[in-house]
Amino acid sequence: MRILVTGGLGFIGSNFILYALQSRYKFKITNIDACLPGSNIENVREAKTSRSYNYVRGNITNKKIIDKLVSRSDLVINFAAESHVDRSISDPLPFINSNIHGVYTILEAIRKYKKRLIQISTDEVFGSLKSSSATELYRYNPSSPYAASKAAAENLVNSYFTTYDCDVITTRCTNNYGPRQSPEKLIPKTILLAEQNKKIPIYGTGKNIRDWIFVLDHCDAILKILFKGKSGESYNISANNEVSNTAIVKKILRIMGKSEDLIEFISDRPGHDFRYSLNSNKTRKKISWRPTHRFENGLEKTIDWYQHNKEWQKNVSNKMLTTFWKTR
Repeated sequence: MRILVTGGLGFIGSNFILYALQSRYKFKITNIDACLPGSNIENVREAKTSRSYNYVRGNITNKKIIDKLVSRSDLVINFAAESHVDRSISDPLPFINSNIHGVYTILEAIRKYKKRLIQISTDEVFGSLKSSSATELYRYNPSSPYAASKAAAENLVNSYFTTYDCDVITTRCTNNYGPRQSPEKLIPKTILLAEQNKKIPIYGTGKNIRDWIFVLDHCDAILKILFKGKSGESYNISANNEVSNTAIVKKILRIMGKSEDLIEFISDRPGHDFRYSLNSNKTRKKISWRPTHRFENGLEKTIDWYQHNKEWQKNVSNKMLTTFWKTR
């Protein structure tokens, strides 16, 4: 099977590529990535020597490139997205371009060549939840420009199924953690700053709750959905690890043997959702999937990876450790 992976230099996309190439399936993977913030060429270093892997530098908004690559593929998995909420607050336009216009470009190509698309989305499309966990039927309620752009992309994908009978599937996942994640995100930022004994910023009270999943469990779910997913459907992916931001940072500091005095609470960002949570019962039942990593064990694996991959860190900008949201 020939798979076109978009955004394969990013965190989840690169982990999926490596996971898929090591699986029992004989995939041939083409990876298109524009090398935007969050991408790192070192993420796929292990795949470079594989005859089943090819990298193309390009943007998903480029119709000519996307048409060519989709025509040569059996399936498209769209990981490509501007994904950092803080940056979407500072400047929403790149998120509109990539997450909406880019998806439109891919949809037009899969419509033309009659290929399947798996659109990778997020729990943030449902907004902040007080106590329940969102099923696939929950209404959209995005808070940030990032979340709004992903919700718009989902609607666009659904419209191509209804109007053009395109073969499309949407997956939504909770917060991922694991190797190769950009340090603008909470867990890698905490690990890298703690290593340097620098202050670790936490927004607001630190009580905001996220549901965490180890990235390889997410990749496993996508791989199963690739074969078992039904066209026109959406599938939630979660591991039921709801933890506050402060509790996560404290867990990491404990594992690393660092003092909690490194924690520094800073002004909250606008529209900061309090809690995300997904109900993944449908995926577990219909796709026969279960997460296999316990949260503590996954954290230990993640910390170990960052501590033993100093070369990877050389391709990471220090600005990602210090830049927070700011409006223009």
